[in-house]
Amino acid sequence: MTAATHSSLFPQAPETADAVLEGLDPEQREVATALHGPVCVLAGAGTGKTRAITHRIAYGVRAGILHPASVLAVTFTNRAAGEMRGRLRQLGAQGVQARTFHSAALRQLQYFWPKAIGGSLPRLVDRKIQLVADAAAALGTRLDRNELRDVTAEIEWSKVTQTVPADYPYAAAKAGREAPRDPAEIAHLYAAYEDLKRDRAVIDFEDVLLLTVAVLQDRHDIADQVRTQYQHFVVDEYQDVSPLQQRLLDLWLGDRDNLCVVGDASQTIYSFTGATPDHLLDFRARHPGATVVKLVRDYRSTPQVVRLANGLLAQARGRAADHRLELVSQRAQGPEPVYIEYTDEPAEAEGAARRIRELIDAGVPAAEIAVLFRTNSQSETYEQALADAGVPYQLRGAERFFDRPEIRKAGIALRGAARFGGNDSLLDDVVDLPSQVRAVLSGEGWTSEPPAGSGAVRERWESLAALVALAHDLAAARPRATLADFVAELDERANAQHAPTVQGVTLASLHAAKGLEWDVVFLVGVAEGMLPITYARTDEQIEEERRLLYVGVTRARERLHVSWALSRSPGGRPSRRPSRFLDGLRPGTTPTVGRSGSGAGGGVERGVTASAPAVPRRAQRTPARCRVCGRTLTDAGEMKLMRCADCPSDMDEGLYERLREWRAVQAGHSGQPDFCVFTDRTLMAIAEACPESSAELARIPGVLSRKLRSYGADVLAICAGQEPGGDDGDD
Repeated sequence: MTAATHSSLFPQAPETADAVLEGLDPEQREVATALHGPVCVLAGAGTGKTRAITHRIAYGVRAGILHPASVLAVTFTNRAAGEMRGRLRQLGAQGVQARTFHSAALRQLQYFWPKAIGGSLPRLVDRKIQLVADAAAALGTRLDRNELRDVTAEIEWSKVTQTVPADYPYAAAKAGREAPRDPAEIAHLYAAYEDLKRDRAVIDFEDVLLLTVAVLQDRHDIADQVRTQYQHFVVDEYQDVSPLQQRLLDLWLGDRDNLCVVGDASQTIYSFTGATPDHLLDFRARHPGATVVKLVRDYRSTPQVVRLANGLLAQARGRAADHRLELVSQRAQGPEPVYIEYTDEPAEAEGAARRIRELIDAGVPAAEIAVLFRTNSQSETYEQALADAGVPYQLRGAERFFDRPEIRKAGIALRGAARFGGNDSLLDDVVDLPSQVRAVLSGEGWTSEPPAGSGAVRERWESLAALVALAHDLAAARPRATLADFVAELDERANAQHAPTVQGVTLASLHAAKGLEWDVVFLVGVAEGMLPITYARTDEQIEEERRLLYVGVTRARERLHVSWALSRSPGGRPSRRPSRFLDGLRPGTTPTVGRSGSGAGGGVERGVTASAPAVPRRAQRTPARCRVCGRTLTDAGEMKLMRCADCPSDMDEGLYERLREWRAVQAGHSGQPDFCVFTDRTLMAIAEACPESSAELARIPGVLSRKLRSYGADVLAICAGQEPGGDDGDD
């Protein structure tokens, strides 16, 4: 559930498959009924993409076209996966797997590790920053707190882009990354970090994806087992897929094409983590038969908010801008966005808090209001201003609702009351569900009136008040619901991470606000140096900052307040100016010279028919034949060796053993299993072919371009009877 959702929390599941389609607009219905072959959904902000894809899955399940256990829906956050599971449950489509990429990969890795590798899976570390600090200390490198965070981010980027330590300097320069330290130094830190993980027998979150890819790549029997389990894939927020995640998705798919992807290139705001919209934008080229559906009917925001959002993108440049969607608001007219200039940042925070106080006093729920900023460091000023104004707030990205201590204790108390309520004097005089919940929670600190002020006491009360509100909603939807039913609902929501709404103004960074929405949004600090941020220098970086502001604007349903301060502190020199992104959009300003033409409208583009000329997904290959007997090969292992398993081998046994010894050294340097360097079959193929040039080596199945670049010189040297150079490996 998003930050504030007006629809009923407990809708009745549709009675039939056709009933699942009721209420969908024509484009959403196209998404829901396109259940075969590749489908690409280009969905603008607020156009109901989650509704479309959950109804698609539910319709397929309810119509008997899709088996629930054969569907894997993946997204990027636990919150989004939990929301998807909650919606599918409400639509009567239980049993569908909705997970993050990491969660799905970890589940498979835990299951297959004993079979593929042996033993138990190494321990997964929650946070890698301490390991990076220990690696730096081992090298005698001193990193301050900010450098430690930045180096950790570079290691994460390297791993999701499948860049090994030795290749980091080249890859970082090619990607235009501004390294926090000398690239060669970061490469050494990265290598030391990998060594330390191996020594301590631990893995990190990126390793979960890398190792799953390695297992599926090397063990065709395991890959076949996974592909037998999952026949149909849905990927949400596809513009945020990294190269590593795309590789995993390709392995899950195999040679099938039952794939539905959903995304919006104009909401690509995580490129610093390795995310790229290229996979979304190139989908039609890779899948010529794909059905493309464009969702542009905006059900979230008023025409005034949508006009500002479209205006921001109209001035954008670059490939993502070329594929922007022109939103069309489906809501009634609302107030124009408000633009306010303040003398300094404290005055800006006080002004926002004062206006929020007025809105709450006028009847706007606190949970329907958000303050969004560019960096987390801006939060403290607004926390203080809201506390001074007596406004409750919650920090987005803080502890998950069902992990909060007060919610855990409340759950224990409610469960005990449900089982032994007849012996609880608190429940003697109450009969309806809300009264029972209020009675139980009164023993946990809940009161009918909120405590004065803010802070931890107020936050605990707000958490318990969310449970009371949920009890009222459940009783309204199911008048005969019992306390046991309420506890069961809480358990289901906890499993799905489907948290109820907490009453409090939300404070969040623009990145953390992605996927959420509120009636009223305050966009603060919209000044040069903050939006775009100072360190955004290249055209691509500037455009990502513009998209970040676009995401912020499109979080607002009805009211939008945009503000900036001329100086940082009271009495400071008023040297700041409003963000260039607002030029031509706020009153009294001239538009920045931008792009001409309008964005794409909604609609459906059918894939090419079988008889139409099209570029094939993969180049057609001639059948692989055994180089000994000439028989057509179908087994992947035989194809790698280019001979039948029972045909005589002309492998150089001595060369094979030297290659195995070299591989063990390389694997030790990189902290990876041996097969991540080259599999046994690939080494056998090399030992049989004994290549004399890079071109001959590249023709051997299993020698990919990255591995050729990393290991080619060493392998050719070994094949020539020479000692490997030692500088070309993954160390």
